[in-house]
Amino acid sequence: MNLHAIRAIYRFEMARTMRTLMQSIASPVLSTSLYFIVFGAAIGSRMGEIDGTSYGAFIIPGLIMLSLLGESISNASFGIYMPKWTGTIYELLSAPVSWFEVVIGYVGAAASKSVILGLLILATARFFVDYEIAHPVWMFGFLLLTSVTFSLFGFIIGLWANDFQKLQVIPLLVITPLTFLGGAFYSISMLPPLWQKITLFNPVVYLISGFRWSFTGRADVHIAISTGMTFGFLLVCLAMVWWIFRSGWRLRN
Repeated sequence: MNLHAIRAIYRFEMARTMRTLMQSIASPVLSTSLYFIVFGAAIGSRMGEIDGTSYGAFIIPGLIMLSLLGESISNASFGIYMPKWTGTIYELLSAPVSWFEVVIGYVGAAASKSVILGLLILATARFFVDYEIAHPVWMFGFLLLTSVTFSLFGFIIGLWANDFQKLQVIPLLVITPLTFLGGAFYSISMLPPLWQKITLFNPVVYLISGFRWSFTGRADVHIAISTGMTFGFLLVCLAMVWWIFRSGWRLRN
């Protein structure tokens, strides 16, 4: 294991975050705070409880996931796309660094940013709503697992994209709608039976449900299924990255 290479990639990506704090950290926290003000404090105070939890506290996991998924994908995709765009990826490919070490460096940095962002949003929520975390260890574990998984997915998007516009297509047109329709602001048990079954085809449902379970102890989908689905997606992403580096697809274009 080339620890020096991993450390160099990781430190470079984390340094880029420090140069863009307003975009990487401050902007998502501010946007989520506005959601808390509107949905948590203003609208939530006029709504009843959901499964014994106030509406403001109920939407915290969904709002964190909304920011976490988008930022994980954006950070990782932009991180690997820039070397492709500038041509410096050829130096990376010719260096004595394995594909797995490259993934650890880039994905590790993107996941670290996402975890920090998620914890900052969680701390910010305390100013607007009261909440409890029933399973704090599970909460952090699920936060970390989701960050790593979707940072890896973003890494794939960065390898696939051949212009800056494509970097935004999937986060904006796929992930954000799936998050809104995946129970970020409601429980899927509130939907008609037919739509409950249709919603289960949305992979984001399992992420939000599992994360919400760590807060309230209740979930729309069993925690074991949520965790298994997330691990399954992680393995699929790893297999795709391995194939990309082995075949050279989109790396040498």
